[in-house]
Amino acid sequence: MPWYTKYLSVFEKPFSSVPPEIVEEVKEKLHRLNSEQPLASVVVVAHNEETRLLSCLWSLSENICRYPVEIIGVNNNSDDRTGEVFEATGIPVYFEEKKSCGYARRCGLNHARGKYYICIDSDTMYPPHYIETMITGLQKPGVIAVSSLWSFMPDTNHSKWGLKMYELLRDLYIRAIYLNRPERGVRGMVFAYIAEYGRKVGYRVELVRGEDGSMALGLRKYGKIKLITSRKARALTASNTLDADGSLFDSFKVRVTRALKNFNFFFTKQTKPSQDEESNLIK
Repeated sequence: MPWYTKYLSVFEKPFSSVPPEIVEEVKEKLHRLNSEQPLASVVVVAHNEETRLLSCLWSLSENICRYPVEIIGVNNNSDDRTGEVFEATGIPVYFEEKKSCGYARRCGLNHARGKYYICIDSDTMYPPHYIETMITGLQKPGVIAVSSLWSFMPDTNHSKWGLKMYELLRDLYIRAIYLNRPERGVRGMVFAYIAEYGRKVGYRVELVRGEDGSMALGLRKYGKIKLITSRKARALTASNTLDADGSLFDSFKVRVTRALKNFNFFFTKQTKPSQDEESNLIK
């Protein structure tokens, strides 16, 4: 049975329909996991994720980690019951009024007490050794940040084998782009770094997307960004990013076209930020 099977029982379910005993179980496990002297801060950001947040927190609560950690939340001005989910599970949660991934992640970074900052997206579930594997990667000599791979949740809208083929080709692309431009392969939901240097770089809050890649680019001058390919760190996320492009084939076509357009990325290193697209700036 896949590690995530039981978490699917509450995924995309209204919070009012979740059995109270599950909420209490998650709360107790998160409480036991939280340390007063954390080595790493595991920061869950959420905007209107009432139906997905609990499955994410449940998966984190059952992580097996030999390092002391804290798990904290950031409610990015949600207008659904996201705040109630955070409150019910008992973790420290901070409210960020300004909406953007950059603002939410910056808020988490400002409140993080750990040496390491582990980014968590609330529409994603994490395998049992995820936190420990990311911390272990960050402790390697010369490493400033780590990022891992991810899969999409199986559903009726996407072929199981189609998703597997898509992920295989996507993984090959990320491995290749990591040789010279690791910041292009970083995704915020599977990204972690040394907090001290993250604060020096800072998050770009005016971007619709790409705040994670911008942070990674800034961190490169302080050390290496390592790709973790172990399945112990392979997260499982919702497929809404694929749906945004239409069909799975359309999504694949969009990404292939983008990769071919930026073919030179495989052979050159980026030293300064690219010019921002107007459509990617928050008005």
